[in-house]
Amino acid sequence: MRGHCLATLILTASGVLSAGPAPASALESAATGRTLTVLTARTEINYDPAVLTQAAVSLHGLVLRRLTTWDVRPGEPTRVVPDLATDTGRSSDGGRTWTYTLKAGLKYEDGTPITSADIKYGVERSFAPEHTGGLGYHKALLTGGADYRGPYAGSRLASIETPDPRRIVFRLRMAYQEWPWIASMPAFVPVPQARDDDPATYGDRPVASGPYMYRAYQPGIRLELLRNPHWDRATDQVRTAEPDRIVMELGVSAQDQAQRMIADRGADRDAIAQSGIPPEYMAQVRGDPAVRGRVLNGGPDRLNYLAVNTRRGALKLLKVRQAIQYAVDKQAFRETLRGTLGAVRVATTLLPPGTAGRVDYNLYATDPSGDVPKARKLLADAGHPDLKLTLRTVDDEATLERAGTIQRGLARAGITVTLKPVTAAALAASLSKDTDYDLCLYSWLADFPSPAGNLQPLFASSETGGGHNMSQYANPAVDAAMDRALAEPDRRKAEAQWARLDERLMRDAAAVPLINTGLSVLNGSNIRNFVVSSTPQFPDMQRISLAA
Repeated sequence: MRGHCLATLILTASGVLSAGPAPASALESAATGRTLTVLTARTEINYDPAVLTQAAVSLHGLVLRRLTTWDVRPGEPTRVVPDLATDTGRSSDGGRTWTYTLKAGLKYEDGTPITSADIKYGVERSFAPEHTGGLGYHKALLTGGADYRGPYAGSRLASIETPDPRRIVFRLRMAYQEWPWIASMPAFVPVPQARDDDPATYGDRPVASGPYMYRAYQPGIRLELLRNPHWDRATDQVRTAEPDRIVMELGVSAQDQAQRMIADRGADRDAIAQSGIPPEYMAQVRGDPAVRGRVLNGGPDRLNYLAVNTRRGALKLLKVRQAIQYAVDKQAFRETLRGTLGAVRVATTLLPPGTAGRVDYNLYATDPSGDVPKARKLLADAGHPDLKLTLRTVDDEATLERAGTIQRGLARAGITVTLKPVTAAALAASLSKDTDYDLCLYSWLADFPSPAGNLQPLFASSETGGGHNMSQYANPAVDAAMDRALAEPDRRKAEAQWARLDERLMRDAAAVPLINTGLSVLNGSNIRNFVVSSTPQFPDMQRISLAA
């Protein structure tokens, strides 16, 4: 799931939440008009909501609205708020049924009305095998979703009902109190069936429901967005749509992005860089207060961790998995991020800092460099003093350096590790379907503001075989406890249940939390009202504007 989830490490991090100039609780004065430029290393853009993984606050959220969205305010918890719907959902049947009513007067870019049937079709097409990837929480939750294969052969999903053009009802297989967050995900973008004549290319020219629409798209070169004349500001309580035009420049390397943002000349004053700041530019950014003040930082809430394949060989034994917890050198791993703009936090829990209900604890080595004698004793007690393991990792230079610290740390305890590099694309494509590994370096940023978004995707047994459960962890008692936490209507009680699950998973040594990192985004001097959401932290594009 990604919006949030990434298979590689974020290389820049900070322990503070700030932007320059610092945003106030109210919107800063901004100019209506001009062009906002977005620099990205990506060479292709696919805005098909069935395959998107980014959070609602990302750039695509300015083109594609959904039932609910996020309201991001500096210094405040991120809230789920109505978007196309009149509210965040009315639940019944103990949280198993959710009903929404669309706002009156909603239109697409061509002036045709947005209907509940379009929302239903948009959700249904996300099940189709023609669309891979995308955030799939709803697929496991909707009744009948496990066997549904999309609408292209004429089949419809009976658990989504549309009593009239403005009402839609979702029937779930279990109570799920976080459903309003799920309804903010890309699958809940309306898609008119008549415009979906070729599923393979819909993402090249999606039908806009937000304040901007496609004007031109040239793969490898640029994507240009213009105002949608049929977007009604009165129906949208979050997006401000100040720039007249947004241009995304494609194929711009991270190095070129950094150079242009540091120079801050001409139209680049109205630009943001999507790539992190390369290490070779850190000293220059830190050394110039004017540049440093234009960095948008997020706190360390991404978990970088070592997944342990709990179904494989000696790793089935708890003492062996515990030995790995003690043998890993987290300090050496952390030092590979030297030169970043802020602190990188050594992790001892699976829930990252800032997560609601999180409890700070440490079950294993108090020294972040490990406890090698303890690891050796556990291995000897388990009958595996000379263990041989494989470590799957992304094959880029920085991640291989980090994998090397894992390899050397475990070698101190008598564990021989052979690196098994794969491309980032191959890792993303295979996920947990390819189980031919013992260990795997992975990272995770929750898809919505809840501890459920951190633990359920990574450790529920339903997420093996193609989900993000890289530890291949399957425990019926834990699955049942997760379902109880998801169904709990009292938020504080639910958060306490997730905190206990965090510790339960660590006692089972299903994964080794390594470090928590955050984002750093460099932008031009005219950028205003550009902030990051509270945990999980994503750059919020919904109110971005340019200096007056």
